[in-house]
Amino acid sequence: MSDTPTRTELSALGEFGLIDRLASAVELVNPSSLQGIGDDAAVIDPQGLMQVVTTDMLVEGVHFDLGYVPLKHLGYKAMIVNFSDVYAMNAVPKQVTVAIAISNRFSLEAVDELYAGMLTACQAYGVDLVAATPPLPPADWCYPSRPSVRRKRRTSSTAMAPRSTTFW
Repeated sequence: MSDTPTRTELSALGEFGLIDRLASAVELVNPSSLQGIGDDAAVIDPQGLMQVVTTDMLVEGVHFDLGYVPLKHLGYKAMIVNFSDVYAMNAVPKQVTVAIAISNRFSLEAVDELYAGMLTACQAYGVDLVAATPPLPPADWCYPSRPSVRRKRRTSSTAMAPRSTTFW
């Protein structure tokens, strides 16, 4: 008898097997959560407005190779993979938020090029980019306990995780 714990490689499950396993452990407790973890997107219904919410992460070396993919094309792809998940749910994307992790080997101009691709996709599909988490926030930024609307922005391994939200 061996005391060695069983190790199951993720490749044995595959993407859909892993999604099913994770979803089976999650119990939705809020009535506004209509459909949880799945391949494409979740469906929530806050205050009677059904919304489709999705997130994808693109990882360098897994989903793209910067030796072959221009940053503008990568930004476009980052949006389209999320838009397609919303369309797969028979919904229309309206807003997208972006979270990005990027190493300091990239210049400001490179980040501008990446966002230019994102904005091109958003313009082509009529989607508003409503929030973008900067990769390296300045130390003097403070984060309020309540959301506030600022009229003007203050000046002061690569992965991207755009999130699309839409109304049905």
